[in-house]
Amino acid sequence: MTSSEQTAEKIHYICQTYVETKAGRDGHAGLKIAKQYEYSTASEAQNRAEREAVSEDCAGADAYMVIEDPNSGEVGTPSFLIRLGNVPEFDDF
Repeated sequence: MTSSEQTAEKIHYICQTYVETKAGRDGHAGLKIAKQYEYSTASEAQNRAEREAVSEDCAGADAYMVIEDPNSGEVGTPSFLIRLGNVPEFDDF
């Protein structure tokens, strides 16, 4: 294995769906992650998010990519490809 292969970043393409939760003591309903799928391309993740978002039990869906540093295992901030329906604020992500 060459040193460039050891340090190559790994890109993850994710489709994540959300469902609404019941209102808590504060009276506000929330969102929780329902499903999460990983794909090898951005278009696959985006297509899945579009399909999931129209599902009756889905409140919303995100398709995003994150870059992982294989040496440290750290994952960077998500870069959204598409956000559909009721999705959490970025700060909640």
